[in-house]
Amino acid sequence: MLSAILFLAPGFEEIETATIVDVLRRCGVQVAIAGLEPHAIEGAHGMKFVSDTSIDDIAVKDFDAVVIPGGSPGYVNLRKDPRVLAMVKEAFGSNKLVAAICAAPAVLSDAGILRNRNCTIYPGMEIELEKGGGKPSKDLVVEDGNIITSQGPATALLFALRVAERLVDKKTADVVREKTLTNLVVK
Repeated sequence: MLSAILFLAPGFEEIETATIVDVLRRCGVQVAIAGLEPHAIEGAHGMKFVSDTSIDDIAVKDFDAVVIPGGSPGYVNLRKDPRVLAMVKEAFGSNKLVAAICAAPAVLSDAGILRNRNCTIYPGMEIELEKGGGKPSKDLVVEDGNIITSQGPATALLFALRVAERLVDKKTADVVREKTLTNLVVK
């Protein structure tokens, strides 16, 4: 079974986190929510999510993808954590899929994997991509090699479905696209 790690830090964006996990699991991907802290973690808007495991108890080699939700201060907490940066670098170096949404592409920039890559981020934060050598795009979802980035909460379904297409296949993602009615609002 295909699998993905999703990092969970205090201040995460709830819409993005729930959407990504839900869509990937609907597509048959085993998602491990890896918390930076060992207890329920509070998001940017007061919702608490319980992680499946601790970041200290996982290994990148056991997963097919690393997925990072945004949110503030969630992305700041992620970018300050050396474990996250090391795992992002390892996943990228192993040609695993690395995906980040909202402000979280700044984490990819800090990890040094965006050099000469097309990417996107929450509007107004493009300098964060440029710092790491990334080439900012205004597109809602950008795919460049084994990196997928997206802009924010409203793009979470598009982002999660693109990740699912890469991990599973387009046919499976299209079934979920129809069942969630995404096909009715996004052509």
